[in-house]
Amino acid sequence: MRRVLMQLLAAVLLIGASVTDRARADEPADAIQSVIDRQIKAFLASDLDQAFTFASPMIQKQFGDPSNFGRMVQRGYPMVWRPARYEMLQLVETGAGLVQVVLIEDASGQLHEAGYLMQQIDGKWRINGVHVRVRPGVGT
Repeated sequence: MRRVLMQLLAAVLLIGASVTDRARADEPADAIQSVIDRQIKAFLASDLDQAFTFASPMIQKQFGDPSNFGRMVQRGYPMVWRPARYEMLQLVETGAGLVQVVLIEDASGQLHEAGYLMQQIDGKWRINGVHVRVRPGVGT
């Protein structure tokens, strides 16, 4: 009986630990989604200075200034530059860090999934890269 109780207690502790870990992973979701939403809205308003503030220091260093950054997004990520609509999906914990998946519809109606790699710096979330792909199984 004692052995069964010890096993039950161990199982409860393990379940509790995984729920706690999951809750911790969910804590930043609102803040992360807000950063992405505010950057997309800045792109829609052509406010490159504001959009640039949401990029990580590494991205800022790579592009140097808001104009270069804006040109890169406009040319390389037109669906992010001017989305017809977008929707936050899941927040995924990866080996590289937290990735917020965003469903984006471009001007032609094509759906894309964008994975925003996030980095926390001095308590604030920043975008440290975006990988976009056509949403699989849609439109073909």
